[in-house]
Amino acid sequence: MSNDVAYPVFRTPDPALALRTARRLMEFGRCEHSEVSAYAELSSVAEVRRMAKAMSQGRFCGASEPDEFEGVPFEDQPALVVGVEASGLPAEEAAFEGRLPVEWEVWNLPIGSIEADLTAAIGTNVGLINWDALQWPAAPEAGFHGESKHAEVTLLFNTCTRELDEPTDDHTVLVHVRSAVFDGRQTNEPYAHWLAAQVGLTVIGPAQRC
Repeated sequence: MSNDVAYPVFRTPDPALALRTARRLMEFGRCEHSEVSAYAELSSVAEVRRMAKAMSQGRFCGASEPDEFEGVPFEDQPALVVGVEASGLPAEEAAFEGRLPVEWEVWNLPIGSIEADLTAAIGTNVGLINWDALQWPAAPEAGFHGESKHAEVTLLFNTCTRELDEPTDDHTVLVHVRSAVFDGRQTNEPYAHWLAAQVGLTVIGPAQRC
């Protein structure tokens, strides 16, 4: 578990509006080395096929049971379990038996490379976009000295938690700050409020551990 906490600052049923809002917050901390990653859980073969057509990047990885391939050499495991690009997805429906949900993900891409396409393609699937390697500025008047290691923005699709375990019908934007707990109190929560306010947003819920 990383040493940051994420606060919800915006929630909407409109995925395009959620993306615009997340980008506004991300741009406030964007720097030369900032990157974007994304993830989605696809619960049907039809959704896997649709995502494969919509997204030119990323890998698809099917589910497996615990210890299902214990002792099996990597090269002998099913390609879908190991992970494949869209062009390597099995043509036969039977290959997906026991492999749902299929996870799709991309990591460490240039900002602007996949966000709009995923937002348009996500549909009712649970997923996220995460921008990291940001740089939150200092706010000396509020006692904050800036942050880079734990400066991130996350857009959650059809869920309200980073664990993706609470499905919803809307989308949530999170701002991340370094976790700093003293006497049982998260002392960096005011920094999350300050960051949100710089782009016209407000913290709307409790912190989530990341």
